[in-house]
Amino acid sequence: MVIGTAVGENGLVVTGGAAEVDAALGGRLEAVLTALGATGKAGETVRFATLGTLPAATVLAVGLGPLAPPSAPLDAEVLRRAAGAALRALAGTGSVALALAAAPGSITAESVRAVAEGALLGTYSFDRLRTTSAKGLPTPVGALTLLVDGASLPLAQAEIDRAVVVAESVVLVRDLVNTPPSHLSPALLADVAVEQATAAGVTVEVLDEVALAEGGFGGIVGVGQGSANPPRLIRLEWRGGGESSALALVGKGITFDSGGLSLKPPTAMEWMKTDMAGAAAVLATVVAAARLRLPVTVTGWMPCAENMPSGDAIRPSDVLTLRGGTRVEVLNTDAEGRLVLADALVRAAEEAPGLIVDIATLTGAQIVSLGQRTSAVMGRDDAVEAVTTAAAATGESVWPMPLPPELRKGLDSTVADIANVPPGGSRDGGMLVAAHFLAHFVPNEASWAHLDIAGPSWNGGQPYGHTPKGGTGVIVRTLIQLAEDLAGPPSDQGSTIAG
Repeated sequence: MVIGTAVGENGLVVTGGAAEVDAALGGRLEAVLTALGATGKAGETVRFATLGTLPAATVLAVGLGPLAPPSAPLDAEVLRRAAGAALRALAGTGSVALALAAAPGSITAESVRAVAEGALLGTYSFDRLRTTSAKGLPTPVGALTLLVDGASLPLAQAEIDRAVVVAESVVLVRDLVNTPPSHLSPALLADVAVEQATAAGVTVEVLDEVALAEGGFGGIVGVGQGSANPPRLIRLEWRGGGESSALALVGKGITFDSGGLSLKPPTAMEWMKTDMAGAAAVLATVVAAARLRLPVTVTGWMPCAENMPSGDAIRPSDVLTLRGGTRVEVLNTDAEGRLVLADALVRAAEEAPGLIVDIATLTGAQIVSLGQRTSAVMGRDDAVEAVTTAAAATGESVWPMPLPPELRKGLDSTVADIANVPPGGSRDGGMLVAAHFLAHFVPNEASWAHLDIAGPSWNGGQPYGHTPKGGTGVIVRTLIQLAEDLAGPPSDQGSTIAG
């Protein structure tokens, strides 16, 4: 059983639906936890045996951090992270009951959803490629039960159903990001997209290298031509309502990024299997919109390529003709993500969607600017506001960044319409310059936002909260929320969840 603790003005405070546990222990729960060293700080876990005083053999108390004011509900992301930390600590346990959302008078849709999502995400493990090293590893918790009062059961069931879809969508992205490039070429990623989309009732179309060349997708073709694994462009559509797309999502799908002829240092390549996290997030979001039966039309675009050096690879100073006719001087082949995104953005805009959002592990400058846990959002004011509002509702950290107009001039080319990076290798405002490049390919009248998730897509450190080591599945929760926001109030949405 999982209960919560917090840091109060006078030390440890027991919270999170622990009243029955306290009663079973004769009112001594706080004393027991204090003796075991519990402080209530966020993410802390303390476990003890109940010795038959409760149906549960053990109780795990997880810290929520500073106690919220009496009149304020617990922050949803605090609950989400606490549930995740608890489930990670309980790996190897057959079943777990969580009382974190069960405190009388505090059960809300948001708290139930947060605990369910955090618990499900906390069970994540990527072990499919292990053989001998799998021996001795604790297995994830097999069964979860959320404890609520009887009056909250209908609300809780609906929120749990949604949480399952959201968590499985995040897990899909984690799995794809963790899969090595030896097992996930552009064609294999397209196969996964077809399988996932078909199962959810999403329309899917895949363009191979021949169709891409015929369609004028010079950026995708150019980036992919150095690899033995040819590129793909995947189009997804969930038509849940309306005649045209309310939301178009475009995700960078570089299944491995060596840097091309502008070769990366070896250590910088170690985690470049993550460079398709944007495309994976697009796939997961469109599939989730279908499974949630959102009454909104969402399209997804996944431009996929492998960026490799070879005798066929594009060279610094080559000029590519992108979809729509813009000619781009390629001064750095390691700035390839913006080339494939530009093609897909042009194609997405041809359908005149209401809102375009692109998602990419685009620049190292994002990590320098905002670190490993905060994604950057840039673009046009209305679109940026829509994304940040959705992110705030889901607890994902997103920060708006400016697009200073003077930085655009650095992309002027002496031989083509635009260069993919400033000449001379200037790194000033690199994240913002990359967004300026993308903006060139989005019509001025279009509502557009660009998300740079380079750092947050991958956790190279230790697990924390509901976030594992490796692929994080970042921004999927925000994108699903964004689609829900565009669909309208919950009362107007369908209630049947598929799959």
